[in-house]
Amino acid sequence: MRILVLGGTKMLGYAVAAEAVARGHDVVCAARGESGPVPDGATLLKIDRDVSHEALEGERFDDVVDMATISYPWVEGALAALAKTAGHWTFASTINVYSDVVTFGQGPGAPLLEPRAEDAADNRSDPDLYGAIKVASENAVRDAMGDKAFVVRPGLITGARDWSDRFGYWPGRFARGGRVLVPNRPEQPAQYIDVEDLARWIVDAGEQRISGTYDGIGPHTGLNDLLSDIAAAVGADVEFVPATPEQLTAAEVNPWGGPRSLPLWAPDTHTGFLAHDPSASIAAGLRLRPLDEAVASALAREQELGLDRERRAGLSLAEEKDALDRIG
Repeated sequence: MRILVLGGTKMLGYAVAAEAVARGHDVVCAARGESGPVPDGATLLKIDRDVSHEALEGERFDDVVDMATISYPWVEGALAALAKTAGHWTFASTINVYSDVVTFGQGPGAPLLEPRAEDAADNRSDPDLYGAIKVASENAVRDAMGDKAFVVRPGLITGARDWSDRFGYWPGRFARGGRVLVPNRPEQPAQYIDVEDLARWIVDAGEQRISGTYDGIGPHTGLNDLLSDIAAAVGADVEFVPATPEQLTAAEVNPWGGPRSLPLWAPDTHTGFLAHDPSASIAAGLRLRPLDEAVASALAREQELGLDRERRAGLSLAEEKDALDRIG
């Protein structure tokens, strides 16, 4: 197949392109090329999607995989250039499209945010705007491609080229050993997906002409159980120091991400966000690697970046010691 990856230089897009190349497909990555190289064997077609999709007009691809983040005009422009000739279209959306972030066990049919087609510069500063623009983008893809559209809504992605510092924080921290501050949240769910599992399914979808809308996520489990299993997979000598949300807040530790945070800990207002039902996706061919393989991949990424780096999410050792001292 001739496959176009709109992106292909960052985490999921790179993994999709690399998987497709490994299977012998002719892969073109359309990107500015500023975030890094494309995988060996893929071809970089330099375009600036803020300016024009003109370079794609008249091209024919068996499958198009669009990694557009928040930019609805990017999606609209790509569809205008390629929808009539593309054999299949994958759109990488997000689990942020759902309006209910409390209820456990939701699937692709759950209520969505109201679609918004406005563009925005920062897709992380306003999660509702991010999700609402993704809803509008999904709708545009379905309207243009019909039963040739495969819309996948990933949750937390981990593994190679992870930039978020979230899941990977825990294997990296456990590898250091010693006393580890963890959230005491046995009732909270947690779930993730390894980037290579998701990429493999996306390439499968193009080959098999899978259509429809699915959540790209693995089964959920209890947060504290997941952390214990990650620690066991790392095999380090650690002592968990559990702290309640109230204790963590008093110690100025934040949930989920950003400075001085404990990743995967979510406030009660967003626990459903981490408890989606992946059964439809698994029935449609999503295959998931064992936890120890996902942990090994995440730890390798942490070591590649450096365990002592300035983090996007998590605690430095000094911040963790300060929080532990405050909690007592």
